[in-house]
Amino acid sequence: MLTLSPRMRVFIALGATDMRKSFDTLTGLVRGTLDQDPLSGHLFVFANRGRTRLKILLWDGSGLWVMAKRLARGRSVGPHPPTPPRRFR
Repeated sequence: MLTLSPRMRVFIALGATDMRKSFDTLTGLVRGTLDQDPLSGHLFVFANRGRTRLKILLWDGSGLWVMAKRLARGRSVGPHPPTPPRRFR
C-alpha cells in the first residue's frame, strides 16, 4: 500500500520524457534536470510528448518505485512547457 504524507511534494518534469526510461535514467533526470534528490520521498512525475503516458518515481524508504499509467482516452492535464515567444516580421 502506498501512503502519501502531507509533507510529500510533487515535482512535474516539463517537456517530453522517453517512456522507455526506467529506474536509473529517471533517477538521473531527477538529479540533473529537476535538481532534486530522488531519495527524498517526494513524487517525480514524467509524461511523454502526447501526454498520454505518465511515469512516477518514488523512494519509499526501502527502494524505488516506478509507476506507469497509459491513458485510455484523452491526455493528462497539467503544466505544459513554456512556449517560446513568436517572432513577427
